[in-house]
Amino acid sequence: MIIFKKEKEVIELILKHVEKVEECLSTVVTTIEAYLLDDLNKAKGLGHQVDSLESEADMIRHDIRDKLYSGAYMPLIREDIYKLVECIDTVANAAEKCCDVFLNQRPAIPKDMKPHFLDAIRKSLGIGESLKNAVLCYIKGECSIEVARHHAMIIGVKESEVDKIEWDLTKKIFVSPLEYSHKLHLRRCLESIVEVSDLAEDAADRLELVTLKSMV
Repeated sequence: MIIFKKEKEVIELILKHVEKVEECLSTVVTTIEAYLLDDLNKAKGLGHQVDSLESEADMIRHDIRDKLYSGAYMPLIREDIYKLVECIDTVANAAEKCCDVFLNQRPAIPKDMKPHFLDAIRKSLGIGESLKNAVLCYIKGECSIEVARHHAMIIGVKESEVDKIEWDLTKKIFVSPLEYSHKLHLRRCLESIVEVSDLAEDAADRLELVTLKSMV
């Protein structure tokens, strides 16, 4: 009964954590949208919110770790659950770093490239909702293993869409008449954006592993 209670507490914390991570990602999207619209004051204010949300996600992750160390779940799956939570947390970390790149380095995005950067940020960080749905599906146990794996597969599909955007925008950057240093700066900004969806796919892969072990 004690183990069951601890597991329930871990489940509640994981649900809280993934909600916080998704909120962090959506706030970063709004922040960079404000930056690209030249509303720097709004972007800076939202940036502080991003920092707070990422810190809150970290604190929840620490609580999950403590609960697992205290004996929640069987040893066979305990490590996998924590590694899943760590993977999800790296997505929030990457989103915060992406936000910092724009607010600290203040990249000069050419007007004709702004729509493409907006598309990249919305697609890459928008993947947070799909990641949340996949985790909720597994953790809450309200859907079948097949459905949980389908949610994880969707994340892979969306990450591929981000890869296509990255390819096209990279080409647009380097065929432009901009100074080479400017091109490199824009490319690094783009890398910070697409890293979020890359890590979300890693988290989805980790979720599939945990799901498969649950079938044993």
